[in-house]
Amino acid sequence: MCDIFFREIRSRGSHKVPLTGPVIFVAAPHNNQFVDPLIVMRECHRRVSFLIAEKSMHQRGIGTLARLVHAIPVVRPQDLADNGDGRIHLLNAKTNPTLISGVDTRFLQKVRPQDTLILPRSAGKLQVVRVISDTEVEVKKWDPSDPRHSRMVTMLTKPDGAAYKCVPHVEQDGVYERVYDELNNGECITIFPEGGSHDRAEMLPLKAGVTIMALGAAAKYPGLDVKIVPCGLNYFHAHRFRSRAVIEFGNPITIPADLIEKFKQGGNDKREACSSLLETISYALKSVTVNCINDHTLMMIQAARRLYKPAANRKLHIAQVVDLNRRFVIGYNLYKDDPKVIELQQKVVAYNQLLKYHGLKDHQVPEINLREWRTFFLLLYRILILVVWGLLAFPGAILNLPIAIVAKVISTRKAREALKGSSVKISGRDVLATWKFLVGLVLIPTLYGLYTLIVLGFSLQTDWAWKWKLLLPLATWNMLPFISYASMRFGENGMDVYKSLRPLYMALVDPDSTRSLRSIRENLSEDISNLINEYGPHVFSDFDPNGGVYNTDPSKDKQRVSELGEGRKTFSQIASEFVNATAMDWLDDKNIFNWSRQEETDSSDETLYFLDKHGTISASTSDAEPYHRTPGSLAFTKPRSERRRRRKPTQ
Repeated sequence: MCDIFFREIRSRGSHKVPLTGPVIFVAAPHNNQFVDPLIVMRECHRRVSFLIAEKSMHQRGIGTLARLVHAIPVVRPQDLADNGDGRIHLLNAKTNPTLISGVDTRFLQKVRPQDTLILPRSAGKLQVVRVISDTEVEVKKWDPSDPRHSRMVTMLTKPDGAAYKCVPHVEQDGVYERVYDELNNGECITIFPEGGSHDRAEMLPLKAGVTIMALGAAAKYPGLDVKIVPCGLNYFHAHRFRSRAVIEFGNPITIPADLIEKFKQGGNDKREACSSLLETISYALKSVTVNCINDHTLMMIQAARRLYKPAANRKLHIAQVVDLNRRFVIGYNLYKDDPKVIELQQKVVAYNQLLKYHGLKDHQVPEINLREWRTFFLLLYRILILVVWGLLAFPGAILNLPIAIVAKVISTRKAREALKGSSVKISGRDVLATWKFLVGLVLIPTLYGLYTLIVLGFSLQTDWAWKWKLLLPLATWNMLPFISYASMRFGENGMDVYKSLRPLYMALVDPDSTRSLRSIRENLSEDISNLINEYGPHVFSDFDPNGGVYNTDPSKDKQRVSELGEGRKTFSQIASEFVNATAMDWLDDKNIFNWSRQEETDSSDETLYFLDKHGTISASTSDAEPYHRTPGSLAFTKPRSERRRRRKPTQ
């Protein structure tokens, strides 16, 4: 199902996962609800148990799947939250900031010590220390340095007070003991330390539960070497069908012995140990994820990355795209207040608006460089190709249309329900893919079974021999998945052709605007490249202005470079090679019209070679031409003289 829903899933750093011994996988950001665990399970190559919200175990479908993968249910306090009666006030924020008063409240019945009062719109939370009466409670003194402090005080000192929710304190000793036993048996646990799924562009604050599990297991079983492996989950439109995903595994974290001793002592030492380990985990997760303050900033970062010349002139794997995005975010956060960066940011945003106005994508702008009759005939040719792909995709589209409609309706309704019950979600997109998965798991075999029964009923009405009456429904049942998959792949190629029509149309009807757009892009690309070349060496020690943001692998690991260079093929990728390679080859514009690209860059003639773990050299093309290695780098390129010789026309 993962290979069907996603167009590509690429794993990076999976060789870092310990093959034996207890492991805790900490995964973030949790942007795709129950799809995230499936991807971790698929790529970590270990049998894992998951921590799942206890309320999810009672949902039909989800609960069944969770039990099949040995999920461990956890009762989350927020799932037990109840709307409080009346409204609460802070009468004197200076002299008595821990005394909360209520109007029409029933604290004696609804609140207990260690419970939490949650304010609306994530303004803050108050931990109850003592219940004085139905209208008064004493809360734990909050930290004035908390960024939510001013919002909380403002809300509580309003004349009409503030609404609130009562969140009970839940003891998790039983869950921790079960996790300790799993780890002691050499098993693996996967946890999403943010506490729940969301659709934000950055990670939520991490919960301390993962540190209690790791330190508690090491303290209970002396000598137990628990490894913590950070997992970065990076999606390109996580909720969309046939999108792409990258999962990156970081270096395993070994728990220091001094933190285990502090944890055993309890009290403040225990809290310090948990806080120190949580900080280490947080930094490790940030090293394998892309974190932006909002979607607007992320879109700007991605646009700048596409315009950066070394990246624009070279085909990157999606894992390399994610790493480049992460480095751009780091640089942006360091220099975002610099006047040059602010000016360039405004130019990028204006360029994006211009693309939106013309209905184009950035990667389509360089394609608008053909002339008159060539553009006209290429447009006609691609329209014909689009018709061919459309006809090939039509049978599967009709057969699976009911599934698409039902999945869309149910997932949208579930997203609205999730959004109402959450204070951290933006639009509830994190649950869309999960429900599309579940609908597909149920409806695909059901609908195909129905089609088979219809064929069986038809065949029984004929005067055929019984052999054919039974063989036809059986062939229908077996052929439907292949027809659907092939139609899906044909439809994908058709969509790619359809998206390429817009720049050709623009070049025909409005050549002046397209010429201006190309000029704007080239100037902006030059400005971005110059700025990055100026600031890049101050941020990354391995910065290379000629070859990209870096010229060596960040982890200094040969196997990781080989993994990026070679990649891994799944069954679906092998099955689709004919559609994507062979079929597209004889339908290529260059083969039909004998055209070549008008713009060839030096980087397009270079062949990258990578050292694999066996010390052999693998090339990105089939050529076996001479090569040399740049000092201090694992990448090999052909000598410049060889590249020049290849570009010389034959006499």
